[in-house]
Amino acid sequence: MTKIAITSPKGVKDILPDDEKYWSYIKSCIQRIVNLYDYKRIDLPVFEETVLYQRGVGKGTDIVEKEMYTFKDKAGTSITLRPEFTAGTVRAYIQQGMASMLKPVKLWSIGPVFRYERPQAGRFRQHTQFNVEALGEIDPALDFEIMSIAYDLFTALGFKNLTFQINSIGCQSCRPSYLKKLIRHYRNHSGEFCDECERRLKNNPLRVLDCKRAECQRVIEGAPAIYEELCPECRDHFETLKKYLDRNGRIYRLNRNLVRGLDYYTKTVFEVWSEEIGAQNAVCGGGRYDGLAEILGGPPTPGVGFASGLERIVMLLKKEDISVPDTNSAAVFFAYQGQDAKMRVVEMLADFRERGISSIMAFGSRSLKAQLREANRRGVEYTVIIGEDELSKDIVQVKHMKGEGQVSISVNDLIPFFKERGVVP
Repeated sequence: MTKIAITSPKGVKDILPDDEKYWSYIKSCIQRIVNLYDYKRIDLPVFEETVLYQRGVGKGTDIVEKEMYTFKDKAGTSITLRPEFTAGTVRAYIQQGMASMLKPVKLWSIGPVFRYERPQAGRFRQHTQFNVEALGEIDPALDFEIMSIAYDLFTALGFKNLTFQINSIGCQSCRPSYLKKLIRHYRNHSGEFCDECERRLKNNPLRVLDCKRAECQRVIEGAPAIYEELCPECRDHFETLKKYLDRNGRIYRLNRNLVRGLDYYTKTVFEVWSEEIGAQNAVCGGGRYDGLAEILGGPPTPGVGFASGLERIVMLLKKEDISVPDTNSAAVFFAYQGQDAKMRVVEMLADFRERGISSIMAFGSRSLKAQLREANRRGVEYTVIIGEDELSKDIVQVKHMKGEGQVSISVNDLIPFFKERGVVP
């Protein structure tokens, strides 16, 4: 019987060792930036009761209608694998009594999210998301801070020519009257837009402005702009945010069609674009969600945040040929000739690792020449060679693999030798 090799499900990705340096680099940049802004990490469950996302994200959204991984557990409770972080963060804020903390409560998260969607470049059914949230303050200066975290992160990662795409989608006071005008506009152009926009017009009208299909673009171009319909409070909030961006030299463009995809957004919505990337050049997106806590049964709690997928960041780092430090290579390789020398190498490795020196050895019974080829392929800087003659004299040969030759030194001088060269932490 022929055995068929088991492969991973469609839409998931193995992160192999060669790519791990990108992930480590991104995570180190994230940690440094959130520390600068004094945001604290929160870890949330990978699954929640489905009702959280139905109420929080919105039944008319693509996530809830098409993309969630939902099942019933053994108790018959409907459970959903986490499709995004914000609803869970607000749930934890309410449930865990964080309303009593100093405002704003500033939080960040990182971890897997799950969406059943068509896999494509930089987008997977399981992907890792970095998320930042600030709860309890409506000040547009906090919107600017959230946007600044995103800007500083992508600057630190090495992206160039960053700009903001911004819009305001109003609030429950001014949005309903705008939606009536938007729906009327589309009804006047019946038959000129796609079936998906027809569905969105019924369930989530703002999303029609986000359609990328060519046949819908003419209808979108003639649609009323929501920022022209804002109430005084939303208009003042948006104008103040733009002043903060202007005063700090942040380049932004008013994007009348930027609405984001989730029901909980209010007022500010934004994306960070890198102009050098080209098509689909958003590297992250977010905005304000001042009514979400009330939807989830909590007290009125304004909030603002953003999210970005790490797989997409890795893809863009490679596309832009942005170099990242390689943190995985060992500094020292041990090669040997003979079983007694191998026994000594095992002892020396233990000593090196206790001192914090990343070091490895050859395994098996290969020739010295084969071991040196391995050392070269592994990219180590130094190879320590021990044979029977070296063992008897208590010395080693140290070969610099970058072309600086080979020296003979005593075993007792080996650690000081590497200290002088910065190998020992």
